[in-house]
Amino acid sequence: MSDARWLAAAAALAARARPESRPNPGVGAILVKHGKVIARGWTQPGGRPHAEAVALAAAGEAARGAVLYVTLEPCAHQSARGPACADLVCASGVARVVIGCMDPDPRTCGEGLARIRAAGIEAAYLPSLACARSLSGYLVSRRLGRPEVTLKLALSLDGCMAMANGESQWITGPEARAHTHAMRARADAILVGGGTLRTDNPRLDVRLPGLAARSPERWVLTRGAAPDGWRALPSPEAIGAMEGVQYLFIEGGAVTATAFLAAGLVDRLLLYRAPILVGGRPALGDYGLARLADAHGRWSLTERRRLGSDTLEVYESSLCSPE
Repeated sequence: MSDARWLAAAAALAARARPESRPNPGVGAILVKHGKVIARGWTQPGGRPHAEAVALAAAGEAARGAVLYVTLEPCAHQSARGPACADLVCASGVARVVIGCMDPDPRTCGEGLARIRAAGIEAAYLPSLACARSLSGYLVSRRLGRPEVTLKLALSLDGCMAMANGESQWITGPEARAHTHAMRARADAILVGGGTLRTDNPRLDVRLPGLAARSPERWVLTRGAAPDGWRALPSPEAIGAMEGVQYLFIEGGAVTATAFLAAGLVDRLLLYRAPILVGGRPALGDYGLARLADAHGRWSLTERRRLGSDTLEVYESSLCSPE
């Protein structure tokens, strides 16, 4: 396989770390020798050991002469919780290192690769979209000082999220709802508006076998106090103060979705479309577009798939890019 494909494989492996690796990023690492994987690793719960440390420990002496593929530049700073991964790499005997993302952390940025090269090991930075997407929450939090925000909307064909009387369970079918639960399991925090909380009293947990422990923290958008088991966010702009949150998942309702869009704080859209016509309550209100022309060019389709009778479309914002 090519370097790019090995990096994509490491990025897929990194998904196992999310979100339990927080406050550290979820990183994936693969050791390859003679075209075969000899070891792999991902960031462990609580952030340590790092992916490289896990893979190198698993390989032992077999790491000598191998190629290490890692989604993020190996860390170069010392920590009481463990050694710098760049130093572990230097001592491992690997012949080559390929990374998919530079680390924006000023304690490492460029220093990790420099230290590895100074040890006589070939080290290459190969920009990888797959790696960047696997680290999106970490990269956004480092560069923009806030979590990555994913807005989920379950819609009818006519853009409604509920009947005129407010009934909304269920717009989409069981396959789409199961997918939503899988997305919840990848988030650090999940947020709804005060109206949704009062009307629906949602559980917002993960109800998939084996993943219940990955239910995210529950937040409500309100200027008042949050009920027991919830945390309050006074405004969309306050997300930068959500300590330890890299991935924020927003599920409702229309007022909250509109507020985050109006603030320019939505990085990713998950649109679950059901093949039904409702003629009820629209999913969004006026979020401040002055002209229709301003709506174009803001979103790029990155994925489309069928989920039972429903369709999922994933869009990324061109306005919130951390680059």
